Amino acid sequence: MGVPRCSEGVIAVNRHDPQTPYQPPNPNEVGGAMPGAVPGQRAFDPWTYRDDSGVTGADLVGYKVEATDGSIGKIDRCSYEVNSSYLVVDTGPWIFGKKVLLPAGVVNSADHDERKVYVDRAKDEIKSAPEFDEDTYTEPVYRDKVGSYYGGLY
Repeated sequence: MGVPRCSEGVIAVNRHDPQTPYQPPNPNEVGGAMPGAVPGQRAFDPWTYRDDSGVTGADLVGYKVEATDGSIGKIDRCSYEVNSSYLVVDTGPWIFGKKVLLPAGVVNSADHDERKVYVDRAKDEIKSAPEFDEDTYTEPVYRDKVGSYYGGLY
């Protein structure tokens, strides 16, 4: 096994122990290198519902969606696919009737009595997200773009 090198050909070393080559953190481990990672917690995964969100097994279609600063619309469709879960939200008059794709990882919680889902993003962040595309929203390139956008906001 060779010594790890940066893209410029410079040897990468562990800054705490210059004798030990640097090993990047594994994003799938606790406190990994993903945006939003918190030491002692699993890294942020935009396409997976949080364990404590309360959405598992619920049909969320028709629920209202609340951003951190107000309502953004109603859920038009949702997915529980492993590592590919999402909400499609019809924004109604808020953004001129457009739809937005929200990765499952932005869902904080669900109130089933009120039929509301709460997300951890502000309205402007959602409005500035990559435009929803009905034809490509399930394709990897589009989902990578959306996942990177929401993951980069942490």
